[in-house]
Amino acid sequence: MVLACSLIPPLAYFHHKLSLLSIIILGLVLGNYRGSVFSQSLLPYRTFAGRLVSVRAVALDDAVYGRQSQITFDAGRISLLSPERISLPGSIKIGGYGEPMIYRGDTVVIIGKLFPTRGSRQASMGYAQIQRVAVGSSRVDAIRSRFVASIQSILPAPLGSFGLGLLVGQRSTLPVSLNDQLSAVGLTHIVAVSGYNLTILIQFVRRLMQKRSKYQATVITFGIIGLFMLVTGSSASIVRAAMVSGLSLWAWYYGRALRPSVLILLVAALSAGWFPVYIWSDIGWYLSFLAFSGILIVAPLITRRIFGSKKAHAIAQLCIETFSAQLMTVPIIMFIFGRLSTISFVSNILIVPLVPLAMGLSFVAGLSGMLVPSMAGWFAFPARMLLTYMIDSVRYFAKIPASSLSISLTTTQVILSYCLIVGILLLWWRKTPTNDNITE
Repeated sequence: MVLACSLIPPLAYFHHKLSLLSIIILGLVLGNYRGSVFSQSLLPYRTFAGRLVSVRAVALDDAVYGRQSQITFDAGRISLLSPERISLPGSIKIGGYGEPMIYRGDTVVIIGKLFPTRGSRQASMGYAQIQRVAVGSSRVDAIRSRFVASIQSILPAPLGSFGLGLLVGQRSTLPVSLNDQLSAVGLTHIVAVSGYNLTILIQFVRRLMQKRSKYQATVITFGIIGLFMLVTGSSASIVRAAMVSGLSLWAWYYGRALRPSVLILLVAALSAGWFPVYIWSDIGWYLSFLAFSGILIVAPLITRRIFGSKKAHAIAQLCIETFSAQLMTVPIIMFIFGRLSTISFVSNILIVPLVPLAMGLSFVAGLSGMLVPSMAGWFAFPARMLLTYMIDSVRYFAKIPASSLSISLTTTQVILSYCLIVGILLLWWRKTPTNDNITE
């Protein structure tokens, strides 16, 4: 008892530090337990590696034709049929023959060899036999298929594929050359299923509803988030962006402010706790939160450092956010991919502001093809002009000498790079007039 009483003053003094330390220790213990349990569910991927297996799964996206005329697609909700009957977590990449086409939501049976992979997918099956056993019955998938077909018929290639990439992140139908050019100029993110598309929609709804009640704005925004997740297939990157946006919206509705660092760490902990593979091997998970950190933490700090209490112009804010996101992601991109885009900042500044308009015009074009096919050509003309300009700009930037350099960083260099970045940011943070974080 005496010993316990004697510890009260030190505990009170170190209350905050002890609380933080306790949370960290608890998180590590829970994370280790969750990871060990989840790793057991992944054992069948290693047990049956290289063996002929039969699985039943649901297509997560529309198939495209890959190497040697194989149809390729990602599949989830996996059940191993033979040599054992068990359920498997995660997703696998399928490539094979037997069906002319597979659409998202279709249930298929695949027979082939199973090969474990690293990254967002847990395995792959190539040159497999594919049989559709059930057609997707989701009304959302049916409407989405009609919309995709409408855009591809109204807008000539590669404009239709590019418009679909902007709207729903469908990159599979983009020409390989255009994909490479987008990568070379640092614009792959605009045609990926990412939080960027969702952020555009949320910001648009907020501006549209800013003069109405908080309740209406919140309900409509949450509805947009849910609908977007249904249409795009609820990929991991969209779920992460939806969590960040949803928590921010919830705090705004109740008049609270979440610190960006707390928001990012909370979503990272929740997503990694739900699917530990993210933190083990998914580079997209790291890039997502590094980009979030750049936009939510670094950009406000730079803006406050440059403009003080004044509000930055929209163009200036876009430049700062683009620079901040790239600053936080470049070291790990150079480490993983061994590539540095020297033109990415300029290309993002000149093309990214056009993305919201291009999304809107592409949506109108696709909708007109579904509702008024005879007039669709007129409705699609603005989208055709803008998408042509954007693609031509990408191709022009990609032709610039040394637009993409092959530069790799070692693990030590990556760590030193982030230490330098964090050190500079902390120095700036300490020298700013106020140390309160700025939240959206």
